[in-house]
Amino acid sequence: MTVSRRTFLALGGGAAAAATGLTGCGGSRSSLGGSNELSMWTWVGSVNDDLIAQAEQAIPGHEDMRLAMTRIGTNYKTKVLTSLAGKSLVPDIVAINDDVATYFPNADQFHDLNELGAKDRASEFLDWKWKLGITPDDKMMAYPMDTGPTALFYRTDMLQKAGINTDPAAVAELAPTWDAYIELGKKLKAAVPGSAITDNITGVYLYALAQQSKRYMTEDGQYIGDQDHIREQFDLAIRVVKEGLSANAQADTTDADAVVTNGKLVAYNAAVWWAQLGPKNAAPKTKGLWRVTAAPGGAGNRGGSFLAITKYCKNPEAAFAFISWLESAKNQAQAFLDPVLFPSTPASYTDERMTAPDPFFGGQKIVDVFGESATKYPGAYFSPYDSIIGAPISAELVNVETAGKSPDLAWADAQEQIERELTRAGAI
Repeated sequence: MTVSRRTFLALGGGAAAAATGLTGCGGSRSSLGGSNELSMWTWVGSVNDDLIAQAEQAIPGHEDMRLAMTRIGTNYKTKVLTSLAGKSLVPDIVAINDDVATYFPNADQFHDLNELGAKDRASEFLDWKWKLGITPDDKMMAYPMDTGPTALFYRTDMLQKAGINTDPAAVAELAPTWDAYIELGKKLKAAVPGSAITDNITGVYLYALAQQSKRYMTEDGQYIGDQDHIREQFDLAIRVVKEGLSANAQADTTDADAVVTNGKLVAYNAAVWWAQLGPKNAAPKTKGLWRVTAAPGGAGNRGGSFLAITKYCKNPEAAFAFISWLESAKNQAQAFLDPVLFPSTPASYTDERMTAPDPFFGGQKIVDVFGESATKYPGAYFSPYDSIIGAPISAELVNVETAGKSPDLAWADAQEQIERELTRAGAI
């Protein structure tokens, strides 16, 4: 699909704010840092500090160059796009989150990594992850970093109260589908009044969507977000709420942590990174009580990031040497320890640093569960418009849960807003 300037301007938020300068002329095309430095922008918690410290002394294989990294705490994407728009003081290397497709309209401002040697490393990575960094015109714009494989987290003490075998294999057999998971939730709620199997309605929708092999648009630009494969996940999320199995703890509120801390959330289908943001952070006293197993509904992925080299990079060969070293299987295994980034390199899954038992999960080797999810995930096409499509659907689901809005009306209103936004973006 060809993306026009008008299309890019409608991508929303910081992208729209920054895009006004993308097609303009003028401005110096200089990158940040000295002649012997590769500048890199990323956000807090995206890389392993020890590995970065090594590169700050010398880039492996290019010892005459060193890394100069800047961690940006807020408005990261806006700052990157603003820098690209001005074509001045652009970093040599930028990290990109899982919304990588929204950068595709800017692909001409990034190096094609295949021309720097990326194609020779494709076999080292999960195939679906590798494909996410490739633009519609087959340019390798972004190099894989971490992934976000999903699994079912659950509290063994709560399952025991319901007389349920807490062995991970037994739980997976008990709830292989979302329907079976709902039945499990009912049994848990009967034994543990007030318990929930999701934090909120969008927690079900987003993780069910993360298991699908297709999402909102086809690669040739056709909108399919109004079809059955989306409506089914929409209705599933509402069903969980209607059964009284949601904690109604909306995202970005204090309730989100509270339902983990107070034990109300007894099971949750979530991505690997939730282990740290959820129970380890919000309920450290539950150490040893949690386990993970295969998610109901199958393998999925939510999250994961990339690295890209801008066209203003002063030494693209050294930059590629750095990112390919940083994201090698050996170094991705180290990044799993800190800051808990799950590798996109399957060879990492047998590294002893990843296969060690996790005390918080009762000594379980959680890499076995998440590694299987990562390798079995079917992959899906993410379009540059996914964020502006997904936002109205999630908002309307929240209206159903918090305000009792009619599901059919919520669906219709979401589709109406999506049509309006995609029309404004020139996508339909």
